[in-house]
Amino acid sequence: MVHLACTKPKDLGYAAELWTRKALAAHVRQQAAAAGHPSLACAAKSTVQRILDEQQLQPHKVKYYLERRDPEFESKMKEVLLVYQEVMVQNRTGAVAALGVAPTVITVSIDEKPGVQAIENTAPDLPPVPEEHPTVGRDHEYKRHGTLSILASLDLHDGHVVARVEERHRSREFAALLKDLDAYYPSEVTIRIILDNHSAHISKETRAYLATRPNRFQYVHTPKHGSWLNLVETLFGKMAHTFLRHIRVQSKSEVKERILLGIAEINAAPVVHRWKKLDLLVT
Repeated sequence: MVHLACTKPKDLGYAAELWTRKALAAHVRQQAAAAGHPSLACAAKSTVQRILDEQQLQPHKVKYYLERRDPEFESKMKEVLLVYQEVMVQNRTGAVAALGVAPTVITVSIDEKPGVQAIENTAPDLPPVPEEHPTVGRDHEYKRHGTLSILASLDLHDGHVVARVEERHRSREFAALLKDLDAYYPSEVTIRIILDNHSAHISKETRAYLATRPNRFQYVHTPKHGSWLNLVETLFGKMAHTFLRHIRVQSKSEVKERILLGIAEINAAPVVHRWKKLDLLVT
């Protein structure tokens, strides 16, 4: 029975991907005698559960993992963490700002958040009413207006966000964000960008724009499947838990306006995002 629990029912001719206790018990009863275990011919679901519990097996559940596919994962992770360490030291000393000396390198973290839905209510929300219902009431039906993508750059020194809200996130939209950064920061500094290997970041069109601004941008790539190393993800998490949470709009243009308003609110009281796990740094 333990051996069966460690297989997939589809490999034995069933339609299901995973076992349920009922299905496993039924299969065991059918095959017990032929397999030389006649004592299991009357095995009930409770018997299966007891045996699985004893072996600490849960074949009906899935726990996801991420296979490491980048052979240079460690070295790329180290490069990113060294950048965070450098930025942390620079921010702590504050020597540049105190002396009024412009920095030579400014580090930003960039990524895209696609699939932001523009969803409209089909009936108005009902506000909370004391002693009647404590929460906002919302009708189950809604109307979809499509999705938008947020392209954002997070300044790791002062928390300022430069962002665009676009229909898509192709090379031309990414190049437009780079142009916004070029216009925002002093012309004499190098803009060091922490980003992943999305095709738009390294495409022919993007490289053509970078060639027009030599030495202006410096890429630091996160390893494949290492998006958790990119600090801008914490910004997207903040958006998801604040102004994007339960958002309802009447059009895609309204959701764009609301996102840009939320970013303006973040920039009105910016927070410096810090990497707190520098002990991951490989020495």
